[in-house]
Amino acid sequence: MRAILSVSDKAGVVDFARGLRDLAVELYSTGGTRKAIADAGVDIHSISELTGFPEILDGRVKTLHPAVHGGILARRDMSEHMAAIEEAGIGTIDVVVVNLYPFVQTVTKSGVTFEEAIENIDIGGPTMIRAAAKNYDSVTVVVDPDDYGWVLQRLKEGSLDEASRRRLAQKAYQHTASYDTAIARYLSDELFPDHMTLALEKAYGLRYGENPRQQACFYTIQDVKSKDNGLGDMTLLSGPEISFNNLLDFDSAITTLAGFALPTVAVLKHTNPCGLASRESLREAYTLALSGDPVAAFGGVVASNRPVDLPTAEEINRTHYDAILAPGFSEEALALLSQKKSLRVIKVPFPETEQEGLEFRNVRGGFLVQTWDRIATDELFPTQVSKRQPTAGELDDLLFGWRAVKAIKSNAIALVKDSVLLGMGAGQPSRVESVSIALKKAGDKAAGAVLASDAFFPFADGPELALEAGVTAIIEPGGSVRDDEVIEAVDRHGAAMVFTGARHFKH
Repeated sequence: MRAILSVSDKAGVVDFARGLRDLAVELYSTGGTRKAIADAGVDIHSISELTGFPEILDGRVKTLHPAVHGGILARRDMSEHMAAIEEAGIGTIDVVVVNLYPFVQTVTKSGVTFEEAIENIDIGGPTMIRAAAKNYDSVTVVVDPDDYGWVLQRLKEGSLDEASRRRLAQKAYQHTASYDTAIARYLSDELFPDHMTLALEKAYGLRYGENPRQQACFYTIQDVKSKDNGLGDMTLLSGPEISFNNLLDFDSAITTLAGFALPTVAVLKHTNPCGLASRESLREAYTLALSGDPVAAFGGVVASNRPVDLPTAEEINRTHYDAILAPGFSEEALALLSQKKSLRVIKVPFPETEQEGLEFRNVRGGFLVQTWDRIATDELFPTQVSKRQPTAGELDDLLFGWRAVKAIKSNAIALVKDSVLLGMGAGQPSRVESVSIALKKAGDKAAGAVLASDAFFPFADGPELALEAGVTAIIEPGGSVRDDEVIEAVDRHGAAMVFTGARHFKH
């Protein structure tokens, strides 16, 4: 038997090569792989000894040779194939161990030039992988170091059957498909090309999906256009395994807090922020966020855009939560929170700005693809449409509410005062019903608060309800055929209103 080994990820390859030699397999390799194996004292030949031809073009051409691909592709069950390679002096190659240059890792590093990226496109490796996978009946192709152990054991036992080799072939084609996807994505300048593939990597399995009878797992997307790995960079510091619903809440938490400059805490339930507050003191931000809806907070998720300190952890520890999410935890805070075995303590980077790139949503038969919803700069300078101008304090709260309402499910209403979410209405088919729910949650605190609406009011009934409860200012996109009626109601109550010219539906 003969094997070719040429790997970028050299984890475990020396031991695998040693195991193959113990089975009297003749080994051939290239460049750094050969050096690593040879330096470990394992007998291995240069690929040039197999081809009879030196590596040329700075290593661009080394395995692209009939002695390699003829030995891989020859069908052992076809006498004409075997006769052809024998006449050409080519021997069969029975094992191909290849994994590819880390293209994604290379091109996502800062400062990488286009020329450097192109040089990291592997040609010979994918060709060998695809050839070996095509002929999997006779050739064992291994692209994943995690497979070395069981493959070697099966080879020793002589039990590497057709089903096992077929599984290895499938992984091989997936490996090259993901690799080609990354290159195609890197080279594309189109936002929505005619053809698009996604490369996903399984991070881990989940106990179940949204409900116990649904199977689920978490995949990370391998996107060369993004340096933000999102939940792929998440670390479970303490508590039970992460659930499907946890991940949905965590994603919403990161989206909610992106863009807030001050220390900010969100309390989420079913992906909606039911509490949100900003303060210089993180502890105070948490207690104010909890005050938004302490009943709904029970069993929810707490998220902080700052590392959690001990005073904040002590306050959080007074309420039952499913998870706590932050970019870090002090040693004392982690020690305290870890005492609750049912509480998931999660460390994850929080982006300073809102996410860029594409958002994918699965529907039956395809995907909806759109750019991520972001607040444009001009929205932070909304247009005054009422007779009264909002005060400086009201304007600060209106902009806080505008960020908050973007994270709430439509029809979304947020009531805010002093950078605290007092009450919100979400997911109602009627906007006036969302106003009613938000007012009920805020109670007496609605007096003197401001209101944010993710889309325009189609009628004046919603604003009337809020204004009668004491709301003093409203922010919304504008654009309704009844804007004049809405503005007239605001003016009649002596309140202020501003239009942003943009809506933020979240279905």
